[in-house]
Amino acid sequence: MKIALAGTGAFGEKHLDGLRNIDGVEVISVVGRRLEPTEAVAAKYGVPHATTELAEALDQPGLDAVILCTPTQMHAAQAIQCMDAGKHVQVEIPLCDNLRDGEAVLAKAQETGLTAMAGHTRRFNPSHQYIHRKIAAGEMNVQQMDVQTYFFRRKNMNAKGEPRSWTDHLLWHHAAHTVDLFAYQAGPIVQANAIEGPHHPELGIAMDMSIQLKAESGAICTLSLSFNNDGPLGTFFRYICDNGTWIARYDDLVTGKEEPVDVSKADVSMNGIELQDREFVAAIREGREPNASVAQVLPCYHVLHNLAAQLDVARSGCGA
Repeated sequence: MKIALAGTGAFGEKHLDGLRNIDGVEVISVVGRRLEPTEAVAAKYGVPHATTELAEALDQPGLDAVILCTPTQMHAAQAIQCMDAGKHVQVEIPLCDNLRDGEAVLAKAQETGLTAMAGHTRRFNPSHQYIHRKIAAGEMNVQQMDVQTYFFRRKNMNAKGEPRSWTDHLLWHHAAHTVDLFAYQAGPIVQANAIEGPHHPELGIAMDMSIQLKAESGAICTLSLSFNNDGPLGTFFRYICDNGTWIARYDDLVTGKEEPVDVSKADVSMNGIELQDREFVAAIREGREPNASVAQVLPCYHVLHNLAAQLDVARSGCGA
C-alpha cells in the first residue's frame, strides 16, 4: 500500500514513525508548507518524493491513501480533495472546525465509498482499549469521567516547540478527544454545557474552558482545558466506574491507587498513533468501515457545534 503524508510537523513525524512498523506499507510522498524542511523529513524517513502541493502528491503513481496532519482549517477541504482524486483518507483530529465542513466530508465519503477515517487516537491508546473491553464485556460501566487537558501555549507553538502557521483550539481540537471518547465508553451524549475564560488578545481564542457532559446511560463527564497551565502537560483521564477506578495517561494506565496496570497485551503495539494507522490500513485492505470512521465520529462534532453556539451566546450576552 502506497501512502502520502501531508503535514510534516510534530504529529506528521509520529505517523511516519508508526507507519514504518506496518508491513507492506510504503510512504511515497510527503507534503509540507515549506520545501526545504519537507525535503529534510523525506530524507530522514527515506521517502522518495517531497512537495509543497497536495495535488502533486495525489498524482504520484500507484498512490492508494493519504494521511492529513495539516492545519485544522485545511482538513475538510483537503479530505474532500483526496477522495475526489480516488484516494482513501485519514484526517488527523479534528476532522473540522465547523459542523458544516464535517458533514461535507461524510457526504463525500458516502458518495465515493472510499475509506474516510478521523484520527481520534484515544480510541486506540492501549489504556483506553483496556477500559473499553471491560465495558464491552459487561464487567463494568462508567459512572463519571474526570478529564484534565493542560498545556502551556501562549504562543503558536507545536509539540516540538516550533512556531505554528495556524492557531490551535481548545474546543474544536482538544475537547474533541474527550467528547468522542466519553461517548465511545459511556454511550451517546444527551446533554452538554460549556463555559470559557478570557480570550487571548493576540490569538483570539479562549485559553481556559470547562465542559460538562451527560450520556444517555446516565454517566457524566467533567472536562477542564487550559493553554495557561505552567505545570505537568498533557491529558489525564480518571474513570470512576461501578467496578473500579482507573487513571489513563496516554498509552499508560494505573488504578485509582496509582498501581500500574499491564496493558501491553491490549494490542500489537503500545503506540496509539501506530495502532490508529494500523486500523486505517487494515480497513482499506479488508474493505470495511474503520473504527473512528468519519461517520462514527461525526456525533462528536454535533456536540462541539452545540457547545460553540452556547459560548457564542454567552459572549454576546456579556458584550465580549
